[in-house]
Amino acid sequence: MNSEFSLETLKSSWNQVLDAILEVDRVAWLLWFDARLVKLEGDVLEVSFADSEKFSGDHNFKSARKPEQTAKLVSAILKVTGQKVEVIES
Repeated sequence: MNSEFSLETLKSSWNQVLDAILEVDRVAWLLWFDARLVKLEGDVLEVSFADSEKFSGDHNFKSARKPEQTAKLVSAILKVTGQKVEVIES
């Protein structure tokens, strides 16, 4: 992992990451568009969908998220930043 790669670096590239996801899968793009980048420790990126819980009823859709959508995020981050990360959800 590049020592200059940080959460701030990833946040500044986030729109490019989302664009790279959109090129391959609109549903995955919709999913990750709502994600909040919480923390990056080493090569582990923690994301949250807490904002999706601010509405009444269940809008979290955690059960709808699939490993292949996470793989598309990991691939897009690698494509845009050159860094391979593991994604976990808080």
